[in-house]
Amino acid sequence: MALLLGLIMVFGLVFGGFMLSGGNLDIVLHALPYEGMMIGGASLGAFVIANSFAVVKSSFAGVIRVFKGPHWKANDYNDLLNLMFELARLHRTKGIVAMDEHIENPENSAIFQRYPRLMKDHFITDLIGDSFRIMSMQFDDRFQMEEVINRKIKKHHHETLVSARAIQSMADGLPAIGIVAAVLGVIKTMSSIDKPPEILGAMIGGALVGTFLGVFLAYCLVQPIAGRLEQIEEEDGAIYTVIRDIIVAIVAGHPPGVCIELGRGNIPTTKQPGFSSVEASQRELPVV
Repeated sequence: MALLLGLIMVFGLVFGGFMLSGGNLDIVLHALPYEGMMIGGASLGAFVIANSFAVVKSSFAGVIRVFKGPHWKANDYNDLLNLMFELARLHRTKGIVAMDEHIENPENSAIFQRYPRLMKDHFITDLIGDSFRIMSMQFDDRFQMEEVINRKIKKHHHETLVSARAIQSMADGLPAIGIVAAVLGVIKTMSSIDKPPEILGAMIGGALVGTFLGVFLAYCLVQPIAGRLEQIEEEDGAIYTVIRDIIVAIVAGHPPGVCIELGRGNIPTTKQPGFSSVEASQRELPVV
């Protein structure tokens, strides 16, 4: 909704202000297809040259994510707390050996199957599984465990931000590509210098559309998309830090309820469930 509102404001106020000031859209609309083809083609071509196909594919998927918004909702965080509570309780009551069937095959785990949205994120299942697997190897230093998990999160975070940075690089180059299109328009105009002034004026105006289009696309569309995508990745990445805090608390030997409360404190405020609701959810969980 916010994205749609922003697009309406950008196009409405820019072109509406131009028309209200006496501007004529005929020249802009006449030049737009040709200038757009040059600028759009050059920017997309440069984008493909500068990035691997995996990054190109993930960048297009990232644009779709901007329209959809963050992946993780408030209910997902509540599910995560319930999942980690079940695992922490099982670890405390039955020991690390009882965790094997759940961390080695989460798709067949009765615990993980109760949280299908979380199970679809392979990094979540891998992060949880690897952490308990390390614990089974007598790795019981909570500070070192936190460092290990932080490194994994940092690596994953760096990889998820590649698309946003690639789109930002595209935005940085668009004004210069617009100038290239404008220069070509000036070259075309100079080859018709013998034409009447009204024709030359229209041709120069069409050439300047290239400069306008490059700057407009860069700062009103592409750069905001890159910035919003980075915000979404940062917001979605918070779920992994919740897992980290709970795992570290388990290693430290805290009771399951305390572990979950420590993790709950790191959930973004707008999606953070209340203490009472979390406690009520835990009481309804079956005992494995």
